[in-house]
Parts: sequence; structure tokens; C-alpha cells
Amino acid sequence: MRMLLMGPPGAGKGTQAKVLAERLGIPAVSTGDIFRQNVKDETELGLEAKRYMDAGNYVPDEVTNAMVRDRLSEADAGAGFLLDGYPRTLPQVGTLDDLLAEHGHKLDAVVALVADTDVLVDRMLRRAKIDGRSDDSEEVIRHRQDVYTAETKPLLQVYAQRGLLVEVDGVGEIDEVSERVLAALKTVTE
Repeated sequence: MRMLLMGPPGAGKGTQAKVLAERLGIPAVSTGDIFRQNVKDETELGLEAKRYMDAGNYVPDEVTNAMVRDRLSEADAGAGFLLDGYPRTLPQVGTLDDLLAEHGHKLDAVVALVADTDVLVDRMLRRAKIDGRSDDSEEVIRHRQDVYTAETKPLLQVYAQRGLLVEVDGVGEIDEVSERVLAALKTVTE
């Protein structure tokens, strides 16, 4: 299974990615986790990424594309993966298509978690307090929602036209949402 998990910031992609990857036996590949690790380690990439993340903007495509290419070339992703946080822009869709084609693969499914913006903002503000995340002030959170709507949400139409997209309600208990996702995956992969 090669799939994408999409949705606005705070929709639960990271949480669901971990649960679903375990259930499906594939690695979860999260660009956000990779960026945060680089920030924590104060790598050159991390310092560059932090500037964009703190402002609520996307890290430039060339940095993100190189990182994803490296990660998907690792052995554990050979039989499949769940991508969380990539692609985020239309050019990244083309890059991912090319990367998969180089290895004779294509996407099997795209799951979009959906939720009301105010619910997401509240969820992310709570998470910011718990995790101490500097990139999660209310102003930045609302900006990130706007950036998602402008730059990433249009990708859903691309994947819908390819017959790969399923939308799933991302609000509820973790297990409830996971079961919704697994049921939705059966509709596009059978």
C-alpha cells in the first residue's frame, strides 16, 4: 500500500499515520516529524526549516522534495508507505509522481481527514500547551489553515479526478477515526 494522508493542520494526520501504518504494516513518513527532528538537532536544514515553520509557511519545495526522495529510498519503504504532510503543493504532486514512476510504482489511495476550522484551532492550541510547540500560536495556526486552503486543498481535486481520494471525518476518538479510514480505504483499493 502506497498512500497519502492529507488534511488541514490539526486534523489528526500524525496520530492517524502512526495507528494506520502499524495496522497496515507500512512505515509512516511524516515530513513534519523529520523537520522537527532537524530543528531539535539544530541541523542546517532544521534552522532553515524553522524560519518557515515559525511563520506558519511551508518549507521550500526543493528542500522538502530532497528529504522525501531520500526517505522513500530507504529499504523499509520499498513495499509501501503512508506519507503524512507531503505533497503540499501542485509541483510536489508531479515530483512524487515522478519519484514513484522511477521505481515502477503509483499511489493506491489518498485519504483526506476533514474537520471544522475552529475545532482544529482549539485542538492545536491545546497541543501547543502540552507539547510546548513554538510554531502553534493562534495567529500562526490560523495562518497555517489559510495556507493549507490556498496551496494544499486544491490537491484533493487532483486526486479525486484520479479516483484515489476518500474523505473521512477526522473528529472523534482515535480508534473511531482509524476505523473510518480503514473502511474508506477498502472503497478505493478494491
